[in-house]
Amino acid sequence: MKKIAAESVTEGHPDKVCDQLSDSLLDAYLEKDPNAKVALECMISKNLLLVSGEVSSKKTINYEEVIREKLLKIGYDDVNKGFDAKKCMIEVNVRTQSPDISIGIKKDNGQIGAGDQGTVYGYATSETPDLVPMPIYLANKLAKVINNYRHENKLPYLRPDEKTQVVILYDKNDTPIGIDSITLSVQHDPLVSEAQLRDDLFKMVIQRNINQLLLKNTKILINPTGRFIIGGPEADTGVTGRKLLVDTYGCGFPHGCGAFPGKDPTKVDRSAAYMARFVAKKHCGFKISSKMFDIFNIRNRS
Repeated sequence: MKKIAAESVTEGHPDKVCDQLSDSLLDAYLEKDPNAKVALECMISKNLLLVSGEVSSKKTINYEEVIREKLLKIGYDDVNKGFDAKKCMIEVNVRTQSPDISIGIKKDNGQIGAGDQGTVYGYATSETPDLVPMPIYLANKLAKVINNYRHENKLPYLRPDEKTQVVILYDKNDTPIGIDSITLSVQHDPLVSEAQLRDDLFKMVIQRNINQLLLKNTKILINPTGRFIIGGPEADTGVTGRKLLVDTYGCGFPHGCGAFPGKDPTKVDRSAAYMARFVAKKHCGFKISSKMFDIFNIRNRS
């Protein structure tokens, strides 16, 4: 027997906010200039958002407009929720790409080179329909459900900053048996009672979505400290690229050396990792075990 854990976060987690902002700025550049070379990182804390990095492009973008629009979509429209996109300070410290890096990217024959060396991994497993390990699959699923409930106002007391963790128990053949433990930490309105929050999240998030994987002795922790009102950048500093394992395969599986967000395709940290994942999926066989077939009620794709 062994246990493997994985965590995930919703879009309002400060680190994931920075990931999204970096990619939103990248998208804004590539929409105007597909050949733009972009490497942007963000840091968010209290009421300040800092953008730094390197960009070489024939076009310009409105950083402040892109940033505030994304923050409002996430739900940070009030300092009581953890951040106010309308009033926060935004500082941009972006320079052009180093000419020494550009030398390696531009080729005379029309091809492009990589902007740097990198170590990447591609991984795939038939444990789940998404071909990722079950711990991260379920952690992501729970995070997505909670985030959707907040946007749909099904749980109106939820605020943007949430985190999930799932620990899966495996047998001696490395086959998942079920869930050893689940931890949900969700930011909430101060008026909701601890009892209501825990009851709602257990019934609507856990039982409704992954009840078939619970064991008799599965440990379930929902806001274990009993209180999570102050959240988001008001409580914690966020930085681009600090949730690498959330973006890939969870704990216990290889990732590589670099983060993905804010980087154009010449950065192999991102593009080569995507290709490695593509290759791994092709060689996985797409065969779901009979036990997983029963658990997920999906058609065997072998």
